[in-house]
Amino acid sequence: MNSKKKATLIGLIAVVLWASIVALIRGVSESFGATGGAAMVYTVASVFLVFSVGFPKLREFPRSYLLWGSLLFVAYELCLSLSIGYASSGRQAIEVGMVNYLWPTFTLASAILFNRQRANLLVVPGFLLSMFGICWVLGGDQGLDLPGMLKNVNANPLSYGLAFVGALIWAAYCTVTARIANGKNGVTLFFMLVSLVLWIKLGIEGPGVMTFSVHAIVYLVLAACAMGFGYAAWNVGILHGNVTVLAGASYFIPVLSAALAAALLHAPLSVQFWQGAVMVCGGSILCWIATRTRQAKTATPVRTSESA
Repeated sequence: MNSKKKATLIGLIAVVLWASIVALIRGVSESFGATGGAAMVYTVASVFLVFSVGFPKLREFPRSYLLWGSLLFVAYELCLSLSIGYASSGRQAIEVGMVNYLWPTFTLASAILFNRQRANLLVVPGFLLSMFGICWVLGGDQGLDLPGMLKNVNANPLSYGLAFVGALIWAAYCTVTARIANGKNGVTLFFMLVSLVLWIKLGIEGPGVMTFSVHAIVYLVLAACAMGFGYAAWNVGILHGNVTVLAGASYFIPVLSAALAAALLHAPLSVQFWQGAVMVCGGSILCWIATRTRQAKTATPVRTSESA
């Protein structure tokens, strides 16, 4: 196996690791609370990143990237972890995670609007299909059911709201950093900042009830590994592997994530949920194809969100 194939395989491992995040974060939050669990996960993940990626030389970083990259990354990770932690059940955590996976569609839409990304008209049905899929997921066992969807969201507007805002923030992060990062990667610093903010939040709120057990510690370590090593593996894949293969594989994360979460959280999912999840994936893939097709015709390099 040559080095490019190895790097691509490592990048694909990152896809699997990220797909497990919803289930693992939920498992940790059930033992340590939404804020406490997230603080522990990002702290341990930061340690992993220091040893795997290393701490960046901040003097070499553009100041605008340090400022905006830090703010947007921290805001996104807070939205992601807390939206899952605040979910009232395993099924709701999976639905919240699916809402968050609108970010690929939002990222491509942002790249088209703000970074002059070239695309064809397939992006329109792609965007609409993703949004329709989320409505289908949130409709519960009835599929597309507006009153049922509103009732579902109103049951926990904080979790669903954080997940949706997080998807928008990550799209903004990818769009902004693609222009100002200058090839730098501040993920280790950003993870440390996320953990710091979470510990401050925990100090203000109070630790609440925390249950330490072998099960909880195992979930904590696995969640931190998925977070930290996921980013490290993805960087190897993007830098040295087949970017096209990795970008395509990343759009299947919602379905894989739901499958893993359903198994680990013992939360059976309806046929309607899977139909909606496939729509979300399909919409993202259509948006991706829209940019790839245009690229092939114009021979203009495409900057994907993964290159941020």
